Parts: sequence; C-alpha cells; structure tokens
Amino acid sequence: MNETSAVLVTGGAGYIGSHVAWALHDAGRRAVVLDDLSAGRRELAPADAPFVEGDAGDIGLVARLARDHGCGAVMHFAGSIVVSESVAKPELYFRNNTAVTGRLVEACLEAGIERFVYSSTAAVYGQPESVPIGEDTPLRPINPYGRSKLMSEWMLADAAAAHRFECVSLRYFNVAGADGRGRTGQVSPAATHLIKIACEAALGRRDGVEIYGEDYDTPDGTCIRDYVHVTDLADAHLAALKHLEGGGGSLTLNCGYGKGASVRQVLAEVEDAAGRPLAVSGAPRRPGDAVSLVADAARIRDVLGWRPGNDDLATIVSSALEWERRLQGAQPAAAEA
Repeated sequence: MNETSAVLVTGGAGYIGSHVAWALHDAGRRAVVLDDLSAGRRELAPADAPFVEGDAGDIGLVARLARDHGCGAVMHFAGSIVVSESVAKPELYFRNNTAVTGRLVEACLEAGIERFVYSSTAAVYGQPESVPIGEDTPLRPINPYGRSKLMSEWMLADAAAAHRFECVSLRYFNVAGADGRGRTGQVSPAATHLIKIACEAALGRRDGVEIYGEDYDTPDGTCIRDYVHVTDLADAHLAALKHLEGGGGSLTLNCGYGKGASVRQVLAEVEDAAGRPLAVSGAPRRPGDAVSLVADAARIRDVLGWRPGNDDLATIVSSALEWERRLQGAQPAAAEA
C-alpha cells in the first residue's frame, strides 16, 4: 500500500479524532474527515482536510468517500463514550458504537480498504483482579460502554479472519490534555472527563468538582486511572498505521503509561497549575466505575516502538488548562495548515 494514500478519519472533528487528523497532517499524510458534528466541531480538524458531515454507519457514503479520495485505511473514532450514560441508555451505545462499527466494516470491505485502526477502551477489562492490566487480562466489562466496544473488537477480529482485512485495536486508558500548538482540544459543554472538569472549575466556569466515591480500596479512597496525553495517543495511531502499511498483522494493544493517579492527586495537580484551590465536594459512587485501571504498556512499546513524549501528569494538566484558557477567551479558530 502506498503510504501517500489518504486515511478516512471517522469522528475526525471530535476530541481524539481531531488530534489524529492533525498528526496525519503534520506527518504529510492526507486525512479525510467524516463527522456528524453531534459532539465535534469542524474547525477543530485541519482546514485543508476534506470534510463531510455524515454518519460513519452510512455504508454507501463511506464506500463512496473512500473511493473518491483514494483512502487506503480507516481510523475509527466516531461513537459514544460516557460510562454513566451507557448504564442509563445502553441501547444508544449498542447502536452508536457496535452497530455503526459493523456497518463501517461492511463499507470498508465494499470499498476494498484492508487497514483499520480502532479506538477501543480499557473499559473492556471491567474491574480486573490485579493491576497493571495486560492485554491478556480476562475481558469482563462492567458497563454497556465497555461491552459495546468489546463487541466491536470481536466483529473486527472476525472480519480479519474472514477477509483480507487487518486491524489494530488500541485500548485507551484515560485520555487527557490538548494539542501543544493550541489547534484542538476538548470542547464538549457537558464534559465528564475529570481533568477538563477540574480545569473549568479552576477558571471559574464551574462552581466546583465532585468526587464520585471516596471509600474505594485505594490509598486516598478515590479511583485511580492511567492518564495518557492525547498527543501521545495520536502518535500511537500513526505507529499503528505504519505497522499495517508495512505488512503487519492485526493487533490489540493497551495505550497507557503504566502508572496511575488518583482523583485527589489529579485535583491537586490542577490546583498547583492554576495557582488556586478548587471547591471539592464528595458524591456517591457512579454506576459502572472501576476502582483502578492502570495499563501494562510494554507490548505497544515493543511492537510499535511507541515512545511517548508527554508521560507526566503535570504536562497533561498544564496543556489542558492552557486549552481551557483559550476557550474562555474565544471559540477556537481553525489553525493555519
């Protein structure tokens, strides 16, 4: 496969998808962005990337886009991601995540696309018996979000077994931070990501931060997560694409740093970066939350040669805070190509 072929990025105007679209742009690759704008914004993606507003599950549209733009691969980010919402509305997640992925695979097969990079999640592990979590850990999701993603992984594996089709599924841990050049970041008005919420509170855009559960079996009683900078995550996607274009086979890989931070540790880091205290209050546990999710990240480093450059909670927080300051001043404008 010619490495100058375009890459179709579904959900490419959203948080992670737009960072990957910019990473492709910076690497001299052509990204074609498909997004229904239910959560994304057109201006977050590179201005010179062809953009189509539409559904990633529209088989005819996807196949036509792939052919018209000469796409040799798909990177799939479109979907729903809020754990608590998945518990309340599981049918939404089985439609937006599982069913859409199935139709997208069908479109790829119709268009002759053989390479696929999938946005999966550590939620497929549920609450593992021990951490760090390796890729061979039993898959026991405890919420519909995790189950919807795991079913998508299974569909992709079955397609790879039946067809000339290879897929790298990246199981993200907790993604945070923003592009260092200020081109894109999280914009959701109803964000559920802890670091974004805390940064908004630090800038006076929220009254405070709630800690959902303070009685977990952890050193400070709050949940522990492995936070990975979104720029490093974008680099992992390009490494996965390079693997596939080099003739590599299907893989499933964790994408985290291998170290965790508690909710209270994150809030302390935000306070330090902002130079002011946060108004913090306790709240009941949320349904579907795991106690501790920390990656065993050895395999992605060994197989893809991934070398994250932002493996530091302070760096993640400072980039997120700077992005929120930009949003506070003005809506993000499209950056120059």
